Amino acid sequence: MNEQDRPPRRTAANWVLAGLISAFGMVVFVATVLDGRADSALLFVLLPTALAATLALLPGRTAHGRVFVVTTIALLLAAVALHEGAVCVVLAAPLVYAVSHGTTALIRALRDASRPYAVIAVPLLLLPGLEGSGPAPRLAPDQSVEVARVVALPADQVAARLAAGPRPVPVRSVPLRLLGVPTPGQVSGDGLDPGDRWMFGYHGSAHGPGGHLLAEVETVGVQRVGFRFVEDSSITARWFRWRHATLSWRAVDERHTEVRIRVDYTRGLDPSWYFGPIQQALLGAGTGHLLDMMALR
Repeated sequence: MNEQDRPPRRTAANWVLAGLISAFGMVVFVATVLDGRADSALLFVLLPTALAATLALLPGRTAHGRVFVVTTIALLLAAVALHEGAVCVVLAAPLVYAVSHGTTALIRALRDASRPYAVIAVPLLLLPGLEGSGPAPRLAPDQSVEVARVVALPADQVAARLAAGPRPVPVRSVPLRLLGVPTPGQVSGDGLDPGDRWMFGYHGSAHGPGGHLLAEVETVGVQRVGFRFVEDSSITARWFRWRHATLSWRAVDERHTEVRIRVDYTRGLDPSWYFGPIQQALLGAGTGHLLDMMALR
């Protein structure tokens, strides 16, 4: 009987693992409730714990099946432990699955080829993921994103609305909504003169305390304003750090104006080849949301 035909059997080890997972989940659940976050305890603690415990009772039929179960349990428990950083686990999950299943496939291929000594090449698969871990340097952590939009307003009206400052609006971006990415829930400040400040406040959520971001007008040119960020205690600071922003606009014709925002930031997640494009896409969506807050429609 080959591996595919062997019926999976639930052993005592499965029950012990499920029990340990359940105990861990209950401890975190109680701690979360006592910390005043009962609203998120069910979704971010109890649900992933229940899923992990259920998976622990389902022995895999194949090697890849077992790897999938173990990897999924590890990701679920990481989401429970991190709680506030659960979105990071979601973003990293495809990379973790790819590495675990890729390593499994390579080991099986080397074993079937009767060349066990070649298994020493497996650690080389981990090298691309060592970036930023300490021994390996970070690659291009400073990134930028630029979003432009043509609005049906003359340039003078655009300047007036920009000077009025941003205001909170519902999030239109599907990726931001699906991932539950924190967006400003309270905005104050206006003006496009040097020293004018805009404050973006984030409400506390299942991701953690909200905090705020404070931007100050640093430079002013012809239809161009540069901002520096003087304070950042926002929840997003764990994923990236704002460095500079430029807001510009130009008349396309008498009734239309192009508005452009460029944001420079420092990526907080590695490796760059994986998280770089992801953060680029999410920051692009976030910058588009900032344009939505400028009431240019």
